[in-house]
Amino acid sequence: MQDRDSVTALTVNLGLICNVILAALKTSIGILGFSPALLADGVNSTSDAVYYIAVKIFMTQAKKPADPEHPYGHRQLESISAIVVGAFILTTGIAIFLESLNKVYALFTHVEIGRSATALALVIAIGTFILKLGLYFYTRISVQKTHNPTLRALANDHLNDIMASVAVIIGIVMGRMGFYWMDPAAGAVVAIYIIKTGVEIIMQSSSELMDRVPDARFGREIRDVTLMVEGVKGIEELGIHRVGPYYTITMTISVSGDISIDEGHDISHKLEERLLGHFDNGLRNVHIHYHPHDTGKVKIQGATRK
Repeated sequence: MQDRDSVTALTVNLGLICNVILAALKTSIGILGFSPALLADGVNSTSDAVYYIAVKIFMTQAKKPADPEHPYGHRQLESISAIVVGAFILTTGIAIFLESLNKVYALFTHVEIGRSATALALVIAIGTFILKLGLYFYTRISVQKTHNPTLRALANDHLNDIMASVAVIIGIVMGRMGFYWMDPAAGAVVAIYIIKTGVEIIMQSSSELMDRVPDARFGREIRDVTLMVEGVKGIEELGIHRVGPYYTITMTISVSGDISIDEGHDISHKLEERLLGHFDNGLRNVHIHYHPHDTGKVKIQGATRK
């Protein structure tokens, strides 16, 4: 876990430093270089820097050990942090989209006179693309090492920035060819990618906080391993709770009604060991409760009835 936290901290710090530099460059050059698209991307980088600071605060709190009020620890703050990231991204995207549309409208109605962006603005846009490409692949490697939902959200944001940089480059090039409205229009395209990424991050992180089963295969695997244990007649209830990179399983199984309490305990203990061994480092805790097997019971939405 300590190595995981170190990788997470290094990845977040690297992203923060890069976004602070990009925010300063793109915002200033976007203004001085007459590129609404680059300016919009600079606002996006400024927002990135702000939420990276928020992520650092959440990650520090997430490392706190379990206490009486939080027996599972504080790792759920990782998913909460990812939602904060998504909310920042979504809000920024909406603001940039509306501003870009206003700029396009002003150029079409001749309220504003179009100007082509400078060559320096194009250089900054290309440099942003290359830097974000490197950050994306670096963060993806960190995600594979840590399975941290916040880093996954940041990797998605880097991918979003790559697509945005492509739109900015096209907008600047077209603007320099005389199609002035293409520059702010590229800002609107940037905003669409930003909004899409923000919504996806919020939806995915929310589902993790709602204790959704990771995927159908994971649920089937748990059931298959359970039913292979001798003495287990069936599964009455199955709960999966995610805490940071780990899962806690709470399960009610049915066993033969004519065995002793000690025999039921042995079956439960054997099942716990089997599940922990099968999923290796994926499970933190397994809690097994057993009932006497009754073929007349029907499982309905987490309850049983005869």
